Amino acid sequence: MATTNNWSPDSWKSKPIVQDVTYEDEAHAKRVVDKLGRLPPMVSTTEIEKLREQLKQVALGNSFLLQGGDCAELFDYCSQDPIEAKLKVLLQMSLVLTWGARTSVVRIARMAGQYAKPRSKPTEMHEGQEILSFRGDNVNGFDPKDRKADPERLLGAYFHSAATLNYVRTLLDSGFADLHAPSQWNLSHVRSDAVRGEYQSIVTQLTDALDFMKTVGADNGGKNNALRSVDFFVSHEALLLEYESSLTRLLTSPSTNTKKYYNTGAHFLWIGDRTRQPDGAHIEYIRGIENPVGLKVGPTTNPENLVEILNRVNPNKEIGKVTLITRFGADNVEQYLPQHIEAVRNAGHIPVWVCDPMHGNTKNASGGIKTRHFVDIIQELSQTFRVHKSCESKLNGVHFELTGDSVTECVGGSMDLTDEDLSTNYQTYCDPRLNYEQSLDVAFLIAKYYQNERNNKDFPSL
Repeated sequence: MATTNNWSPDSWKSKPIVQDVTYEDEAHAKRVVDKLGRLPPMVSTTEIEKLREQLKQVALGNSFLLQGGDCAELFDYCSQDPIEAKLKVLLQMSLVLTWGARTSVVRIARMAGQYAKPRSKPTEMHEGQEILSFRGDNVNGFDPKDRKADPERLLGAYFHSAATLNYVRTLLDSGFADLHAPSQWNLSHVRSDAVRGEYQSIVTQLTDALDFMKTVGADNGGKNNALRSVDFFVSHEALLLEYESSLTRLLTSPSTNTKKYYNTGAHFLWIGDRTRQPDGAHIEYIRGIENPVGLKVGPTTNPENLVEILNRVNPNKEIGKVTLITRFGADNVEQYLPQHIEAVRNAGHIPVWVCDPMHGNTKNASGGIKTRHFVDIIQELSQTFRVHKSCESKLNGVHFELTGDSVTECVGGSMDLTDEDLSTNYQTYCDPRLNYEQSLDVAFLIAKYYQNERNNKDFPSL
């Protein structure tokens, strides 16, 4: 069934597509996609519309967006400890950001579906032989002997996503986010005594604030108290359109009581740097769903093309419907961001402006190991804050590739990791992630930025 603007969940098939996956047995792939279309939704229309309303407030500057998680999830991450660790670090980061920015924080995890990754080339060299590239667990295996695209992995993606979501909901319903529980703020990783003292000061003030609220009765201990539970949303890149369209359902909107199309596999989906062609299949797909959506914006993004995409994806210019996730690289923000801000403003769109300081700052360490330098991440973030302010705009959020584990994939931070430390616990199968300690570093630095902004007229630095 097509909508009035001639859109259907399969209309993307009439458009040119990139990053597509070819299956040797097309009949097998069709059976899998048909089965996916019969499986129950993983998220509800009520949750999706709640996120849309919250992102509207983010776009208006009344809230702040924290989006973070793995570059590419593995099915093996669908386990108790990794889920708890990732949830914990996002909750702790959001608490620090709430304290620093004096505003509510919307939390969106890159999890429960981030099983596919675009690749620059379809093949790679391994031990002198050309083999297919690893495309993520919902396409093929990381083992060089397991690179054939297997449609059954799409079913694996669904069930691992559903299990992850189920456990996240169980944790939140069981008080995992309860701020009254003793906070495990372990700052032993901070090598600098001065920095540790600054972090401890923030933690102490947070604890004192919670005690004060309880004393004056603002915290009444009720079950629905905001200090005991939080909204938590999940997201992934809309890359494999056969998968995404199979999870797209015509459902009744809780706000308008009319039928609309929703992607029921995630609350939020984004289009990456390699798949945002204005006339391409991926833009055609996301323009028809009710979910809030994101667009990665990089140095190759032409401002006119960006406006064209926005007009296609959000023709009614609904505030906060689209999140623009900028990822220029530490040295390129001042060159590119102002023209994008101006073009979007002149076109009359009010998006959520988010900084992704990860993807533009990937480097090779000794031995060819991919890494990112913490100082570059902070520089891009600081420059983005500065440019938005100088353009009379506002940075509305941040987007990180991170994990709740103590991996060694990015260099720097308060742990002072070096290239020599990378081999200690380098686990990623794709891009390097901030570890638990470095993720908290970022949150503390942003909190300090907002604190300095309130106390000083001069522009504060991260």
